[in-house]
Amino acid sequence: MEEEVRSSRGMAGQVGTVSVRSADTEEGVIGQQQWQAIRERHAEGQSISAIARDLDLDRKTVRSAVRQAVWAPYSREPRRRELDSHLDWLRERAPQVNYSARILHQELTSQRGFEGCYETVKVAVRPLRAAASLAALTQRRFETAPGEQAQVDWGQWKTRFGEVPVVVHVLVMTLGYSRRAYCEGFLNEQIANVLAAHERAFAYFGGRCETLLYDRMRTVVIGTEDGKPKLNQTFESFAKHWGFTPRLCRPYRAKTKGKVESGVKYVKRNFAPGRTFRDLDDLNDQLLTWLANVSDLRVHGTTHERPIDRFAAEAAALVPTANQPSFLEAMVRDRVVAEDWLVTIDCNRYSVPFQLIGQTVQVVRQGAEWVIRHRGEVVATHQIQAGRAKLCVDVSHGPCARRPAVVPTEARRDGGDARQIEVEVRDLEIYEQLAEVA
Repeated sequence: MEEEVRSSRGMAGQVGTVSVRSADTEEGVIGQQQWQAIRERHAEGQSISAIARDLDLDRKTVRSAVRQAVWAPYSREPRRRELDSHLDWLRERAPQVNYSARILHQELTSQRGFEGCYETVKVAVRPLRAAASLAALTQRRFETAPGEQAQVDWGQWKTRFGEVPVVVHVLVMTLGYSRRAYCEGFLNEQIANVLAAHERAFAYFGGRCETLLYDRMRTVVIGTEDGKPKLNQTFESFAKHWGFTPRLCRPYRAKTKGKVESGVKYVKRNFAPGRTFRDLDDLNDQLLTWLANVSDLRVHGTTHERPIDRFAAEAAALVPTANQPSFLEAMVRDRVVAEDWLVTIDCNRYSVPFQLIGQTVQVVRQGAEWVIRHRGEVVATHQIQAGRAKLCVDVSHGPCARRPAVVPTEARRDGGDARQIEVEVRDLEIYEQLAEVA
């Protein structure tokens, strides 16, 4: 490094500048052409000092170039940072927390023994966030052929049924090609509601796609087995019954099902605001009207066509489902009658005749009713209860119910025909009350 030093000459009163080289200056960094020029001049017999003056270089730099048989660019030994041992973890974890340097710093210090400051983590995350933003802008949207794939997801929002605040869960199924959607609201996300919504969506579209894409909702996936996701057994049977292939998004890759996620946002932003509902049936009636008059007819932002127009090409590619029986109505469920003469179906309890305590009965769904049979005979029917922990009891099923009994009498001595008389069966509690009075 050169310094400019001012020296005054008193005689002329003028100020001049001379170049002075610092004694402790590092050897200069030269390019390949300069290195070659130094080597050529030295080969011609020119001295180190002369070469340094001609090329305006430090003598140590010239001497180093002369000794260097092969030119190599300058390189500094990389400095090891405390965060280096955590970089692999950082690259994997950053997308999962939306590139939040604050969260990453908290986890590094609490879980991985990192002692560095927040600014160090922030600087390391910055290029990762920038790369992710660039990838999002340049990623290619995955499009599917007509009838190839539909995507399914839940959306929730708070509303009121009259004066009662509720949280509505809406299942949305979006066809991948046309972007036409089916929506249905529920009070929970139980598997019975998932399957019922699927069947009504198939009926609404007039068929189903070859594959259906899901995230890892608990009614579809119940865990892992040998490192692979394990499907809910009832849902797996449902998929086999209808013949479609369920596909699952990779963990933390929700954008894989971006079509239905956009559909869920559209329902919440366009349908939900400002509406009032009497009850769940009213909400679903309004949803169907909105689907037909608004959702199907808008020009989609990606396809630049109306979903109902593109559906004309997709409808022909769907697998017809009209002639296939309902899975819910075809599925027979065995239940053992408890000591309180109740059976549990989808987290609700329903009564059967008390004589069947300890017996196994068969439950099937027919429309909006549960039909319960024992040895092929219908023993009880109940309206399907919404929600959980509901109790539906028919008092005629209990041991205390009053019911007529037909008792034959012996034939009269005079040879007359035996006749039937009705005897009232009374609750035993009546006799206990009479004994107390006596």
